[in-house]
Amino acid sequence: MQELATLSINVGLLGLGTVGVGTAQILLDPVGRHPLIGQLRLARVGVRDLHKSRPIDIPADCLTTNLEAIVSDPQISVVVEVLGGLEPARSLILKAIAHGKHVVTANKAVVARYGDEIFTAANQAGVYVMLEAAVGGGIPIVQPLKQALGVNRIQALTGIVNGTTNYILTRMQREAGDFSSILADAQRLGYAEADPAADVDGLDAADKLAILASLAFGGRIKLADVYSEGIRQVTAADMAYAQRLGFVIKLLAIARRRSDTQPVLEELELRVHPTLVPNSHPLAAVNDVYNAILVEGEPLGQVMFFGPGAGAGPTASAVVSDLIAVAATLITEPSGAPNPLLSCSHQHYCKVSPMADIYSRFYLRLIAKDRPGVIGKLGMCFGNHGVSLESIVQTGMEEDCAEIVIVSHEVREANFQTALDDIRSFTEIQRVASVLRVL
Repeated sequence: MQELATLSINVGLLGLGTVGVGTAQILLDPVGRHPLIGQLRLARVGVRDLHKSRPIDIPADCLTTNLEAIVSDPQISVVVEVLGGLEPARSLILKAIAHGKHVVTANKAVVARYGDEIFTAANQAGVYVMLEAAVGGGIPIVQPLKQALGVNRIQALTGIVNGTTNYILTRMQREAGDFSSILADAQRLGYAEADPAADVDGLDAADKLAILASLAFGGRIKLADVYSEGIRQVTAADMAYAQRLGFVIKLLAIARRRSDTQPVLEELELRVHPTLVPNSHPLAAVNDVYNAILVEGEPLGQVMFFGPGAGAGPTASAVVSDLIAVAATLITEPSGAPNPLLSCSHQHYCKVSPMADIYSRFYLRLIAKDRPGVIGKLGMCFGNHGVSLESIVQTGMEEDCAEIVIVSHEVREANFQTALDDIRSFTEIQRVASVLRVL
């Protein structure tokens, strides 16, 4: 085996934005860190503008605007992709793989949409694609799912995986504020993008859930099979009623084995939506921009991963953790045999249940005309569709209308939605103000 002190592994970095700068800073300042970092040489850095002022001193001869030259450079062993977006990131990752490079990426959108193509190519080329930084920022979750937790039969994975939405919902809860005004403030403070759709509509969380579910359940996931719903419809009134009922509202990413299916026909629930979480639940106390992922397995039981879900430092930490994992493998496996704990070993697709077949509890807020018999009519309608109610109360008045809040027992989604369709047609119902699921 080669001595660590004599081996240098050349790294090509695609992108020098926030995460790229954080990654470069770690690689250029290895003192006091894992000794393998000292063996990683930042050889080439791909940027859009060679003359842009940057908060880090990169040697001029390392910088290039020719990103394809980096992924095809025979002297580079590992390519780090932190460009973001779908293209040219996808094409560059595939070209790096085709040239025999290992890849480290923070790009959850590319992995969630093109993981099949990317991992198939990587397996054929005998290289690794590492993605610790794609989910949860600095939280170590990808490698634990592949290694330390791999001995467990994972039953469920529930997480707060988007810091922007968690920040907005936390402030709505604390300040009794409305979504639109707090979103605008989050954009001003830099916690939300100018176009916040990926975050507030649940799309970013769905990308991350597809990756986590694939790792947890040992099969590939089609992103289209992940149900996603955002937080735009959550109001200050919903926050207040949730608090009164002993809940907080969080945008949850949920992956769970269906307990009502036979093992041979095993299906998964994969869904992202705002959820009423009991105050006693571990995720209820995860606030602001923090992320947390609760994993339930056998024989382990429950374990929760918590930490900063974004930012230069946390994400760069995850990127470099993948780099040293690859470096260790390159040093210790001169034969080139793949390490099954790092490579993608599953080829089949998981069977995912349609949302209509999922069982959940529901919170429903209605605005109805203040007429005798309305509550009885609602109860009868739900009963006719097999929906059992935990509580139904009239909470307040708006002019000549009453506000009615309903919490159901666990019920099949299709039954609840069919009942709700009937209720929308009642002449007494002015509007359905909110429909949220309950954990």
